[in-house]
Amino acid sequence: MTKPRVLVTRRVPEAAQVILRTACEVHTWDHEEEPMPQDELVRALRESDGALIVGMHRIDGPLMDEAPRCRVYANMAVGYDNIDVAAATARGVLITNTPGVLTETTADLAFGLMIAAARRLYEGQRIILEGRWKGWSPMFMTGQDVYGATLGIIGAGRIGQAVARRARGFDMRILYHNRRPDPAFEAEVGASYRQLDDLLREADFVVVLVPLTPETRGLIGARELALMKPTAVLVNAARGPVVDERALYAALRDRRIWAAGLDVFDEEPVSPDHPLLSLPNVTAVPHIGSASVRTRTRMAELAAENLVAALTGRQPPTPVNPEVLRQWRKERWP
Repeated sequence: MTKPRVLVTRRVPEAAQVILRTACEVHTWDHEEEPMPQDELVRALRESDGALIVGMHRIDGPLMDEAPRCRVYANMAVGYDNIDVAAATARGVLITNTPGVLTETTADLAFGLMIAAARRLYEGQRIILEGRWKGWSPMFMTGQDVYGATLGIIGAGRIGQAVARRARGFDMRILYHNRRPDPAFEAEVGASYRQLDDLLREADFVVVLVPLTPETRGLIGARELALMKPTAVLVNAARGPVVDERALYAALRDRRIWAAGLDVFDEEPVSPDHPLLSLPNVTAVPHIGSASVRTRTRMAELAAENLVAALTGRQPPTPVNPEVLRQWRKERWP
């Protein structure tokens, strides 16, 4: 029996490749640093039954129409704003993602960015490397305290709640904003629900962890930044477009907020001459929220498990549009 053919759009850990090879003919874009060009992607998808998508390839209706043979896209990420899920569902194409496995690692990164920005760690390293450290003085490189401060979490899902659990060890007062209150979360960590504007006014640290949707695009703009304290720190570990970068640059440049820690940008990879990167009160990292060896390996394995299950007639662990699976069953057993 012919094995289904699958495309892997960037090299993944061997453990995931083993899962794929048990049931599939695997073709990998084997260039670690260089993303797969769009024309190569389309050409390979035309010959594939499924794909493991690594990175922010845009998977939309026109691309799916170019590659009708490909009926499964396994996204190696918890977010899937790079995929038009409605277009996929309309075409009977299954989308999967990798939720859960990256929760704790991403929470570590978000909390680390909070501390780094508050205590000016990157700025301090630059001062040493540039030979500008001349000695100790009472107010030299003073920052903001994390311990005992007020943390505001915008988007208290799995990752946001994991950040809150870390904050308890720092004796932080925890505020959060979701579409609706979560009494179980409040009981677990002593968190208090706030409307967005009130959270921004009260918090010393604002951590953004919402998914990118039409409603959250530009959620934090000039108006919202103006509500924050001049000593407040903003951390974005969600998606770049959730925060208006122009407004953030102006607020940081003019010291209307203290600092920012950024894992994500509007356009990635971000250009080294991006205005935000010129500011001493910005701590930036290259979208590494889930980047631990264990977590990235497990993400790749889960994506592979989703892909193999879907292509061999079994239930994938984490489908995004499970209604497609129901439609497949009807087609097979009308």
